[in-house]
Amino acid sequence: MKFIDEAKIYVKSGDGGKGCVSFRREKYVPRGGPDGGDGGKGGDVIIRASRSHRTLLDLKYNQHHKAQRGAHGEGSNRTGKNGDDAEIIVPVGTIIRDADTGEILGDLVEAGQTCIVAQGGMGGKGNAHFKSATNQAPRYAQDGIPAVERTIFLELKLLADVGVIGLPNVGKSTLISRVSSAKPKIADYPFTTLRPNLGVVRVDDDETFVMADIPGLIEGAHLGMGLGIKFLRHIERTSVLVHILDISKDETSNGWNDFQTINRELSSFSPAIMKKPQIVAVNKTDLPDTVERLEKEKQKFEKEGIIIFPISAVTGNGIKALIWEISRRLKEQVEI
Repeated sequence: MKFIDEAKIYVKSGDGGKGCVSFRREKYVPRGGPDGGDGGKGGDVIIRASRSHRTLLDLKYNQHHKAQRGAHGEGSNRTGKNGDDAEIIVPVGTIIRDADTGEILGDLVEAGQTCIVAQGGMGGKGNAHFKSATNQAPRYAQDGIPAVERTIFLELKLLADVGVIGLPNVGKSTLISRVSSAKPKIADYPFTTLRPNLGVVRVDDDETFVMADIPGLIEGAHLGMGLGIKFLRHIERTSVLVHILDISKDETSNGWNDFQTINRELSSFSPAIMKKPQIVAVNKTDLPDTVERLEKEKQKFEKEGIIIFPISAVTGNGIKALIWEISRRLKEQVEI
């Protein structure tokens, strides 16, 4: 399934039905009177969040959404039928904006949460409402209130507790496949991951957290290099970042330089992201080259007050300690 995290749609609510102009005509009632019913209310356009949806793909191909208009009122004081609502289903984590003004209309962060983006028009009153002592036969009724139409911009920000970041091919997807049941695409070429992956990680019988694997960044991503920074919005809601490093590539591998490169890109995207706690893990400790260079890297990071967690996403070595550290940091964020 193609991952789409932005969509622009047109919505229109239903017009309110017209009130009716009608008079009673009964055989044994010498003096009739107005009995025009009210028009029905137009349907609303409602956006609802659901965990059954993971992407905004459907809305890329179905961009027009209209609710039903209210039926007109009828004689004998019969009110017109209300129009049916139009419901749009989106993934949990979707932000709804007015495309013209940029105003945020809703931020759907829970399953079942709804936002009415276009209110249906109220039905007009029939002539029975306008009868009075001085006007016993009103020959007019109200029109229904017109529909609301607008263009909506939808933006999906995945809801995850932990965001996994790093250069391409450092093992982010392998890690998330090791600690959860997620099955991301894994290969030995850059940009294997072309969309974020979510996985639920179990710490113990009572505790779990959601981890998001963010497609790899490279230097110059904020200028559009590589995949750019289009996926970084998905870590804006996270509480903790796990920064994966790979120092096995060659003799020039420098974990500290890679760490700084990614953080410069994060800072260019949003300074607020840099305030999130980062846990640094050096992956691929199952390889001799990594073990050989690990102590040197530890010393560099320790000078900056950063503890490195050596792991192997392939063999599972060090993963348990990393998971417990993530759990501890998440609890700290809750306490704050």
